[in-house]
Amino acid sequence: MLRGPGNACSGRRKNYNNGGIMDLGLDGQVALVAASSKGLGKACALAFAREGARVVICARDEGELVKTKEEIRDRHGVEVLALSCDLTQASAIRRLVDAAAAKFGTIDILINNSGGPPPGFFPDMEDEDWQNAFDLTVMSSVRLTREVLPLMKKQQYGRIVNITSISVKQPIDQLLLSNSLRLAVVGWAKTLSNQVAGEGITINNVCPGWTLTGRVEQLLRSQAETRNISIEEAEKTITDGIPMRRLGSPEEFADLIVFLGSRRSAYMTGTTIQIDGGMTAGYD
Repeated sequence: MLRGPGNACSGRRKNYNNGGIMDLGLDGQVALVAASSKGLGKACALAFAREGARVVICARDEGELVKTKEEIRDRHGVEVLALSCDLTQASAIRRLVDAAAAKFGTIDILINNSGGPPPGFFPDMEDEDWQNAFDLTVMSSVRLTREVLPLMKKQQYGRIVNITSISVKQPIDQLLLSNSLRLAVVGWAKTLSNQVAGEGITINNVCPGWTLTGRVEQLLRSQAETRNISIEEAEKTITDGIPMRRLGSPEEFADLIVFLGSRRSAYMTGTTIQIDGGMTAGYD
């Protein structure tokens, strides 16, 4: 069982509830985490660094990026490469991967992540909104993977994890763009995972449910304004539908990502796993 907030051994590296040790084999590996200056991406970068991995982080906001780099380095003492990158631009993604490979020699782990498309209803969405959301949600993962795969194939090893959303299992009201386009990522990833499985490369998807990030706070404010209720009431409306009766933490989410990015997940590929406190109503 991976360590999470509140566990008895949470302050001791690689120690878990039962007193045993799980070595995830991440010491010295290189993890590129996209959109990682805040939110789930930042939590994942910190978690990989905690396990001894060297980390490449990127975001558009250079100020936040520098703060995150310093935080990772100060807390975990690993090498960190921080680069500004607009994930909707193919040329920017190529520069990011080239710089990471030049510094570290390879990339062992790729975490595809991006900010979610804006909320809204069908009549509100123009062609430009769809195209922008497609470039951010789908093509950022496609392009990052396209650039990283040759490195992984050369070493016959790699871990790719796509951060999607619980909306691929169960649509979320107002998130029309996310509900539509994140499913494309799942279909692409499942197909590609079969094509590269024989080369030691795994590809999996993780679907966060309601996790307390800045993005979720934005959605709560939007729902509160739309329904003319308080943010606390909007949050309670959500948590009442979660068997655990609470929002998740970014750290709980990151522990699953780190496992899927490790050697311990060697026989898992093509999966789409929700981490949602039991919210999803279906069996899969």
